[in-house]
Amino acid sequence: MNLQSNDFELFELPQQFAQDHAAMQTRWQALQREAHPDRFAAQAGAAQRVAMQWSVRINEAWARLKDPLKRAAYLCELHGAPIQAENNTAMPGAFLMQQMEWREALDDATSAATLEALNTEVMQARRDGLAQCAQLLDVAHDYAAAAQQVRALMFIERFASDLDDRLDAMDTLSNGQ
Repeated sequence: MNLQSNDFELFELPQQFAQDHAAMQTRWQALQREAHPDRFAAQAGAAQRVAMQWSVRINEAWARLKDPLKRAAYLCELHGAPIQAENNTAMPGAFLMQQMEWREALDDATSAATLEALNTEVMQARRDGLAQCAQLLDVAHDYAAAAQQVRALMFIERFASDLDDRLDAMDTLSNGQ
């Protein structure tokens, strides 16, 4: 193992968006067994520290690779198209209008059914966005456009989180009465 390897090299995976989740998980578990600090308990402190570094590195890579949005962002960055979400929030007008409509719908929702319908729409937009990322990354190799798509998906993820919070609050309210 090489600490300088990118996540795909570390996991011995093709450098692409489309991945077999089960194969990734199996590889993560194998790497964890190989580098687990307990295997080095009888060795000197230096070996234990290196094992700990490896364990942290493997877990960080796993966190990026298992999450499709993080994996897409990582691929963009590897190919010179950093996401820069904190600096680059420019979005197409239609996308911004959709976000505003969703926010208004969330603010106006008074029933779980309305929130569930909105959730279905948002999850479909997420699936569509991830499919677009796959096409841009694995087929077109258009990393700049993929970075833009990742930024849009980050907006969708934040909204989905707010929507989940609202659904949870509505569940708590209805169960508490």
